[in-house]
Amino acid sequence: MKKFSLLLFCILTIHVGWAQRDENALKILDAMSAKYKEIPAYSADITSSLINETEGINEEFGGKITVKGDKYKLELDEQVVINNGETFWTYLPDVNEVNIDNYDPDEDEISPSKIYEAYKKGYKYIYIGDETINGKSHSVIDLVPDDKDAQYFKIKLFIAKADNSLTQWIMFDKSGNQYKYSIENFNGSINPTESFFLFDVDDYPGVEVIDLR
Repeated sequence: MKKFSLLLFCILTIHVGWAQRDENALKILDAMSAKYKEIPAYSADITSSLINETEGINEEFGGKITVKGDKYKLELDEQVVINNGETFWTYLPDVNEVNIDNYDPDEDEISPSKIYEAYKKGYKYIYIGDETINGKSHSVIDLVPDDKDAQYFKIKLFIAKADNSLTQWIMFDKSGNQYKYSIENFNGSINPTESFFLFDVDDYPGVEVIDLR
């Protein structure tokens, strides 16, 4: 019995060690990252979903994402989030309110501008298999944070085999919530101005400004 337990422990240890250094997953992730590094700026339609099977929650919001380097503007039905690399604005149209805060890159590891390189630091990556989405074959890869106290215990990436594009990802938190993002109508031929990534209060008459800086 002791020999069997020792053998089982060795098998599990070898498997876990291999999973943490999944060369197949790394090859796919590197190809995806290289694709987006070559694109100075892009925009896309994005669908954001909040799913909690235990609570029976399945909410979906549509919008648009624009990214240029570390800057991004996420325009959803219920909020607009803008980051210019120094300042972070969150605008809530329902109440005509904007929250302003300093941008801290250490607290923004899984932003729309960083999701393509998140695997490079602080994550194990595991190739799960293939899945067909909208008629196209995708590689499915799980990212698992080294930090056990991280907000998300797993991030599942869906990468199209045809062109190495990230078309969907799901973030799982410890409260049972799943945050799903789907990308469509990708456009890598745009050149947004720097002012595009700023929040101008003059464009929102009567907006309440809450400055947290």
